[in-house]
Amino acid sequence: MSTDRMHDVTALQKRLQQQGYIAEQSLSATLLLMTEMGRPLLLEGEAGVGKTEIAKVLARVHDTRLIRLQCYEGLDAHSALYEWNYQRQLLAIKLLENDTRPMADKEQDIFSERYLLKRPLLDAITSSTAPVLLIDEIDRADEAFEAYLMELLSDFQISIPELGTITALARPIVILTSNGTRELSDALRRRCLYQYVDYPNFDKELLIVETRMPDAPARLARQVVEFVQSLRQMDLQKKPGIAETLDWAAALLRLGVSSFDDDGIARIMDSLSALVKTREDRASLTRSVVEKIAAAC
Repeated sequence: MSTDRMHDVTALQKRLQQQGYIAEQSLSATLLLMTEMGRPLLLEGEAGVGKTEIAKVLARVHDTRLIRLQCYEGLDAHSALYEWNYQRQLLAIKLLENDTRPMADKEQDIFSERYLLKRPLLDAITSSTAPVLLIDEIDRADEAFEAYLMELLSDFQISIPELGTITALARPIVILTSNGTRELSDALRRRCLYQYVDYPNFDKELLIVETRMPDAPARLARQVVEFVQSLRQMDLQKKPGIAETLDWAAALLRLGVSSFDDDGIARIMDSLSALVKTREDRASLTRSVVEKIAAAC
């Protein structure tokens, strides 16, 4: 990579950090390539590693709107693209009963953009300024929707039978996320740049806590991160993500804990609701287990 390109990557890293997101050089380079090449980016990784946050902070960096499509089982094209405002159309039909114009002209009025309810995909391609389009948890949608989505990502245009083809006014910055609950098609992967987002190492997670919570005592920040890093090595149903790390640090501060050294085990136990999110995981963190982990921090 040339010196100029390295400078661009470093500059983007700094802009991301100014917005509260700590990104490695590889991720920053991929985000730069995504915007310069006009390609979608597929972010894959465990839940809680910060994939969605990347889209949010990127919208702030580019000073543009974030449009989010949350995927789920059974999501169809109409829910993601557009729907007609049937109530307003019925009212318009009633008002047009005495209109003497030809039926074709009346239909053109009824099926116009004023009666169109824009869902995230249509909203994204009709924006005059390129937004960040977040297609979140694409692996939760079924293969039929994934296939439909590929056409949009290739041509950035949508066909609406009553209106014709609508082409993007400004190509959106598209980020797709996947938690890996099902395998995505090779066709979708080919259309995207790719980045795997893993849990942060100790140094990165500590920097995240220090950046997002500058008022936290340095000793507590290190202990919190060491504790969470240790939990991720355990056989838990749901490993704590970065959001849980930040929530737990905030909870400890609210309970007056400035470090684990000051007989804070009782407060640590009281605050675990911010860190572990299943009944089984909470049951596995007995006082003795927590004392052992905290003593090593």
